[in-house]
Amino acid sequence: MSHEHPASIEIEGLVKEFKKGPRAVDGIDLRVDPGEIYGFLGPNGAGKSTTVLMLTTLLPPDEGTARVAGYEVRRDGARVRENIGAALQEAALDPFLTAREHMRLQTALHGLPKAERRKRGDSLIERVGLGDAADRKVGGYSGGMKRRLDLALALVHGPRILFLDEPTTGLDIQSRTALWEEVAHLARDEGVTVFLTTQYLEEADALANRVGIIDHGRIVAEGTPESLKAEIGEPSVEAVPSDPERRGDVARVLERFGSGDGECPHAIDQSIAVRLKGGDASLVDVVRALDREGIEVAHLQLHAPTLDDVFLAKTGRTLEGSGQSDAQAPAPADPREPAASGAATA
Repeated sequence: MSHEHPASIEIEGLVKEFKKGPRAVDGIDLRVDPGEIYGFLGPNGAGKSTTVLMLTTLLPPDEGTARVAGYEVRRDGARVRENIGAALQEAALDPFLTAREHMRLQTALHGLPKAERRKRGDSLIERVGLGDAADRKVGGYSGGMKRRLDLALALVHGPRILFLDEPTTGLDIQSRTALWEEVAHLARDEGVTVFLTTQYLEEADALANRVGIIDHGRIVAEGTPESLKAEIGEPSVEAVPSDPERRGDVARVLERFGSGDGECPHAIDQSIAVRLKGGDASLVDVVRALDREGIEVAHLQLHAPTLDDVFLAKTGRTLEGSGQSDAQAPAPADPREPAASGAATA
């Protein structure tokens, strides 16, 4: 990543310790460049929300430094807040106000000229797909609608840096995908820097230019999703011959494409599998080699490393099913192409 321009977010040795319990954030360093989507990935209680609360000036750090938009969060909190937008875990929405009334209040709070307030509010409401519900009270909104309104409110003053703390937790696939597309658009087309915390591996994979994995208050891995997966290992290929008697022949063919390190093809039920030395690009050569040997294949599958594999390798556990709550911190009151529809699972 080029560092010609000042970082949007720069953290050195950041620490937050609560009286009862371990350090919620235990000396982390990271840098996020302008226009980047940085995915901060980890289970509940890992320190994600605590980090965001410090970066948005809502919680003072105990040690270390954090600069956001070039301003130090403790010394220049007001300047930080002028430059950022934040949609945190608990949307601070009034159930008795409509979306349009929320917008009127938010634009006034940010000091937009009266002549611009209605236009800006209506534009953002349409942009997040709430035009038909703009004059309904927010108390009747679904979870996805509330999250989209909260995002629109965070964008009122045109911030260059956007903090999203688990923005799609609890949303259905359709709502999640719609929000992903809007976040990818902000970064890709408007150059907004996005700091996104998430528990969803596929959310980080679909959106983030770079991912930091935090566990027990420390960053245990950082890099592009692709580089982190490559660290874990090459993809593997699995083949099932139509004739079970030819499994030995399949094994001999696959051995030529193995990643080395003394690894031999191994049997899995009816199939033979091996890690590919040339990565997924060598799959075509495997197919040709099997064909030359006259081996008819009933099933051939490529298994690429996933962020699940990365998370397991770096933390020793899977991300799903960590039922702890982030009790350490008080709950606050692409770019890449948009994610493909239906790519998400909880």
